[in-house]
Amino acid sequence: MSYTRQDVIVSRDCPAVTVPYGSPVTIEKGCEATITQQLGGTYTVLVQGNLYRVEGVDGDALGFEPTEAVVHEHEGPITSQSVEDLAWSVLATCYDPEIPVDIVALGLVYSCKVVPLSEERFRVEVEMTLTAPGCGMGTLIADEARDKLLGIPGVDEAKVDLVWDPPWSREMISEPARLQLGLL
Repeated sequence: MSYTRQDVIVSRDCPAVTVPYGSPVTIEKGCEATITQQLGGTYTVLVQGNLYRVEGVDGDALGFEPTEAVVHEHEGPITSQSVEDLAWSVLATCYDPEIPVDIVALGLVYSCKVVPLSEERFRVEVEMTLTAPGCGMGTLIADEARDKLLGIPGVDEAKVDLVWDPPWSREMISEPARLQLGLL
């Protein structure tokens, strides 16, 4: 994890999405970019005054080793409880590209339920919100959460719904995250 700004030259055309709108773009080879956040396997970069999110698989364009989706290890029998524990851990690796705090600590995840499908096979159902209803990154963050949940042993299905009730507020941020953000 890194919060330190770092200037790089983009080594190849690199797919990205605009922040906060979530529109796909290509950052061109040779552009100067400032990495503002490197968390959860993604990069937030500033290029010509605009923020973009770059997936870890394209980290090589920024001078880093590309990262692939992580398959989570688990010892012992796969149970509803072990899947739920891993699900919360996995959700804590998802970040809003503008805020260096994970979605669990931000209070964006309202529920995480594990539904048995058969012996040692499960569906994970998550309800989460965003800091602002109009955030274009919402589906991107929800898709990232779903994809990461599918990497948990025993999880065959994952559903992540964006909900707006109750509305998110700063009081939902964990105390350590508030301290990190300078809100205490």
